[in-house]
Amino acid sequence: MSLILQNITKHIALTREEELLFLSKTETHTFKAKTILLNSGEICKHSYFVNSGILRSFNINDNIVEHILTFACEGWWIGDMYSLISQKPGNLFIEVLEDAEIAMLSKENQEILYAEIPKLERFFRILTENSLVANQERLMDNLSLSAEERFEKFCIRYPTLLQKVPQKQIASYIGVTPEFFSKMKSKLLRQ
Repeated sequence: MSLILQNITKHIALTREEELLFLSKTETHTFKAKTILLNSGEICKHSYFVNSGILRSFNINDNIVEHILTFACEGWWIGDMYSLISQKPGNLFIEVLEDAEIAMLSKENQEILYAEIPKLERFFRILTENSLVANQERLMDNLSLSAEERFEKFCIRYPTLLQKVPQKQIASYIGVTPEFFSKMKSKLLRQ
């Protein structure tokens, strides 16, 4: 069974015919590292499912500082949810960090699937709810936890990324400068 179908069956059961219909509405592509799948200011037309590789979503502020919102590893979904749902220009970039194979589901095909396989609405509702909970938890963590505690949570949430993602991107994700992150990491390693 493909990874994307395994991801779906964690939450809902599909018949073989429904699985084939779902797969027929996705497109799978391979992308090289540093490929930008979505630019800030564009309308997000796809949800992206990571079969292999690593992606990230981020924005860039007026001072040209990157702020990483999420990483997506194998078996994870990613997209600019604001733009995808509203079909208005978003403010996120989505970039391939490590050569990746991505299953893409267009907004149009997702709506068709909702009509033809109504239980997929439940699946995507669960994904959206899980995303909302994770974003709220991250917001609360950023407001109440120290940088060290946020880094510990990052290590738990993304254990495979520590060796694969540049330290400056981890620093951006936890909300500290690369210089502070380097000092903090050295201090933690000495303990």
